[in-house]
Amino acid sequence: MNSSHSSAASRSPHTFRTVFPVLALCWLAVFFDGMDVNIYGAVMPHMLDDSGLGLTPATAGTIGSWTTFGMLLGALTAGNLTDWLGRRLMLVTSVTLFSLGSAICAVAPGVGLFGAGRFVAGLGLGGLMPLCLAMVMEFAPPRRAALTTGLLMTSYHFGGMAATGLGLTLAPAAGWRWVFWAGVLPALVAVPLLLKLLPESPGVLLAHGERAKADAVADRYGLPRPTEVAAPAAGAAGRLAAIRALFRPESRWATPLLWLASFSGLLLVYGVSTWLPQMMRASGYGLNSSISFLMVINAGGIVGLLIAGRAADRFGAVRVSAIWFVLTAAGALLLKSQLPLGVTYAVVAVTGVFLFSAQVMVYAATNTVYRDSERAAGLGWVTGIGRTGAVVGPWLIGVLATNGNQSWGFTTFALAGLVGAVAIALVPLARRIGRSDAPAAPAPVAATVGLS
Repeated sequence: MNSSHSSAASRSPHTFRTVFPVLALCWLAVFFDGMDVNIYGAVMPHMLDDSGLGLTPATAGTIGSWTTFGMLLGALTAGNLTDWLGRRLMLVTSVTLFSLGSAICAVAPGVGLFGAGRFVAGLGLGGLMPLCLAMVMEFAPPRRAALTTGLLMTSYHFGGMAATGLGLTLAPAAGWRWVFWAGVLPALVAVPLLLKLLPESPGVLLAHGERAKADAVADRYGLPRPTEVAAPAAGAAGRLAAIRALFRPESRWATPLLWLASFSGLLLVYGVSTWLPQMMRASGYGLNSSISFLMVINAGGIVGLLIAGRAADRFGAVRVSAIWFVLTAAGALLLKSQLPLGVTYAVVAVTGVFLFSAQVMVYAATNTVYRDSERAAGLGWVTGIGRTGAVVGPWLIGVLATNGNQSWGFTTFALAGLVGAVAIALVPLARRIGRSDAPAAPAPVAATVGLS
């Protein structure tokens, strides 16, 4: 009894202040993620002008898809590696990988090695996002998961703006290769901080059999102490069980809808991040203006995430995501028109408000579909399957660009927005159908355990 009272007395309150170190460190990691993803689009016009490299619109789209194919593999394998390394060391591995990939790109003499570098970077980028999202959701204060997720994802767009700034300043002055050398900074800055300051997930510690450490981390950050139900099962059998749990009756119809919404959202995110400057340049805008559009759309993304996070906490992530997807489709269609430069900047900014946060709210919606023990696997598969959209987006726009049909890229983005809206809007209906199919709990005791 006394030890129970002392542990309760030493437990920190569960507020933004107590979990700020986790949010800040994951924010830094995702900042570098956003910078690395957007670097390619920010310097692509300069690379296409570099005759020595041999990059063409077709190969540019293919390389963009190789990057996102690496992300797909990274996202789908990160969960298994987390079983062995833990989330903290897996985050460090992810940051190191995409920094290494950037270094390979900086020294690549031709498109072959450059593409290999982007693939290596993609492996690290793919694993990092679901891990950071799972960490932040686990540590987030009650009823603030959507807002905390939105705050985390602002870092992606600050990173995108940093990449655009490098594309506007460093690339013309020193060459595009120096922009990729800047992509090595994460290994020098983020890795030491993550190793020293980021705590391990209490759920993962418990799954590794480290009960005392799990309780200590939970008490320090004001979290409920993890239970066996909340802890992810370790090993290959545990991973298979986690995947099967995504298709239990209550979520088996919602899971493919989340995957389709994520596919559409990531097709938009990576298609725009890779091709927007070149698409705008082909539409008749100047080189600097075309690259600046990438900064403007990321600035809009930051504003959108702050709005979407608060709106989702009040109205629900599913509803906000569906509306945001529709507004993204409208913005993409407007960009297909030839508008005055000032109006175009405004449309790009407003489209950015909705485009990126529509996808982030898909991630937040997983919190309403999956139980604690399924959250990491659910997020991993939503992001992993969604990466197929990230593969298709850059490749498809590259094909259109090769055939001189870049304006059709905006129509493609609009269609993706509408598909995403329909898919995420159907999730509540799918959950209701799933609950009606689920067998009744055999006893009150089992129901109590399931809710813990």
